[in-house]
Amino acid sequence: MLDGHVLVDAHVHVPLLDTLAPAWVDWARQFGRPGILEEIWRPDGSPDPAALDRHMADEGVDVALLFCEYSPKATGYQRFDDLLPLVEHNPRRFRPVANVNPHLHHPIARELTRQLDLGAAALKIHPVHGGFRADDAMMYPAYAVLVERGVPLVVHSGTSTFPGSTNSYADPVYLDAVVRDFPDLQVVLAHGGRGWWYDAAAFLAVSRPNVWIELSGLPPRRLPEYYARFDLARLSRKFIYGTDWPGVPGQAANARAIAALDIPEDVVPLVLGGNALRVYSGLDPAV
Repeated sequence: MLDGHVLVDAHVHVPLLDTLAPAWVDWARQFGRPGILEEIWRPDGSPDPAALDRHMADEGVDVALLFCEYSPKATGYQRFDDLLPLVEHNPRRFRPVANVNPHLHHPIARELTRQLDLGAAALKIHPVHGGFRADDAMMYPAYAVLVERGVPLVVHSGTSTFPGSTNSYADPVYLDAVVRDFPDLQVVLAHGGRGWWYDAAAFLAVSRPNVWIELSGLPPRRLPEYYARFDLARLSRKFIYGTDWPGVPGQAANARAIAALDIPEDVVPLVLGGNALRVYSGLDPAV
């Protein structure tokens, strides 16, 4: 726990370093805490489960959702199965998140089902890196599986500077049809419309009960600026805490900065953990 609150970091990357594009390592060194790669990753590029567990405990993180990404054009080929040793080390703290790319996985529903059967708490898709739109018909079989299994969809919804990215695919407008066609699907907007689409992301979140804004990659002190056209007290009820770790100086510091914003006192525990426990599949903070 952190300051009496359950803390769920809903956006964490712990790949094998040799599966990455060089730009990813540069990003982690630029935005992360100095020395964090050497602290958590072994010389062979594999993450040390015990070191990762200690780090999360020190930062007050009760549950961390671990991402993978099949985007060889942009960030690399980060395999879902490589997350499983980390989850096995502490299955209560660590949960994997599935990822599929319609250009690589066919039939897509079969691969998603495989990852869900291995314990995935959500499906994260990465249109901006993977080279597809969220409303592409190729994705609809995957969304049907999510609804059947009661598992949420996380969508990268923000600009990316990685080489090979197609930023236009991050536009939240492409989710309008998805939310229409799958009204029972919980949809989480990772990065909250970062760059060009804060208003669009916020509008979807306040107008649709099943749409959420996940705060990874957004400096907490700038949230009132990013969402200036919306009532922050109301909008914050749809926030889910996430960091984009290791590309963040500190998880506890970010969480405390969010708690210090001008949002209702009863909303703070929802942002830091309560909303994630409601949305994601089978989380157990055990506090």
